Amino acid sequence: MKVKVYNLQGQPTSEAELSDAVFSVKVKPTVVHEVFVAQTNNQREPWADTKNRGEVRGGGKKPWAQKGTGRARHGSIRSPIWKGGGVAFGPLSIRNYKTKINKQTRALATKMCLSDKVGNGALWVVENFDFESPKTKLFVNFLKAMPGKQHSFLVVTDGKSEPVVKMTNNIPKVTAIRAEDVSVMDLVKTQAVIASVGAVKKLETRLG
Repeated sequence: MKVKVYNLQGQPTSEAELSDAVFSVKVKPTVVHEVFVAQTNNQREPWADTKNRGEVRGGGKKPWAQKGTGRARHGSIRSPIWKGGGVAFGPLSIRNYKTKINKQTRALATKMCLSDKVGNGALWVVENFDFESPKTKLFVNFLKAMPGKQHSFLVVTDGKSEPVVKMTNNIPKVTAIRAEDVSVMDLVKTQAVIASVGAVKKLETRLG
């Protein structure tokens, strides 16, 4: 499969051959959904925490006598039925939300997302990201010059690129990431992918 390669002025200059094993995979929504949910769970942190009746402060003394008061019998104000008492079966911060996902399944889902971008014309390959200076305005002009009407972009670079990160930090719905770190979550959350020729090769090496 061949795609156009653009320069920083948004003009096609050549063509690049994409690997069918990475960019032309049949999309199965159930596989993508499984990996997306797993990655979402793995980012979740257990912050909610409650105290049971053994951890609540006070309540060592019996509230009132067992008999003769005309009231219901109680042994401790730490009981879950008392206001300010312990919580029965409440959430704990030791809960583990981690979900295991096979490497092969994760890689397959990533290839499916990339293939879906290619099929919908939402993958743009550029020669490089060697701008004159790391200014946000230059990158905004670059996005305006590129074809398509997408509103959120995943910029994939060949290795860590501080200038590109600096240029895209202040642009809403634009995220810069290394080819080594591209995941299903990143691809699902953005409408289009802009990758350099070097980044495409790294994706093919990593997933092929």
